[in-house]
Amino acid sequence: MVDQIVHSVVDVFSGLQNIPFGKELVVFIISLMPILELRGGLIAAALLDLNPVSSYIISIIGNVLPVPFILLLINYILKWMRGSKHLKGIANWLDSKVEKHKTQIEKYGFWGLVLFVGIPLPGTGAWTGCLIASVLEMNRKKAFLAALLGIFMASIIMMIVSFGIIGNIF
Repeated sequence: MVDQIVHSVVDVFSGLQNIPFGKELVVFIISLMPILELRGGLIAAALLDLNPVSSYIISIIGNVLPVPFILLLINYILKWMRGSKHLKGIANWLDSKVEKHKTQIEKYGFWGLVLFVGIPLPGTGAWTGCLIASVLEMNRKKAFLAALLGIFMASIIMMIVSFGIIGNIF
């Protein structure tokens, strides 16, 4: 499923591929995006036939960049969204996502957040992990460190998958 989404997103940004560093920019943008994050960025990098080392660095930077903003601002944004008639549905959806996963992180704390961010499964990742950590009012510094460790863990797994397995298929 993620592969299909990444193919579609790469196609959307196909015009960028013709400019200098355009392919790298596509990988960076995908790595910034919720749901796809560096998992999608590394798959895109393999599909775009980019250098694995530079793609790894670009994807990590793209995935880490939103983390402090999520940890600092998401509770304020959610509160504002809950008060908006147009965005209340999205806020409710995010709340349900938090409820679904929060017991895992509450039970294991720091290491639960590391694993939640680090194991590349659908619905996990830095965006959701930081959302949950913020709602649970975890210490921001610990939550940032846990997200960072999780991102590095996910990046190693996804490098093997993207450039090892998927890279050999395409």
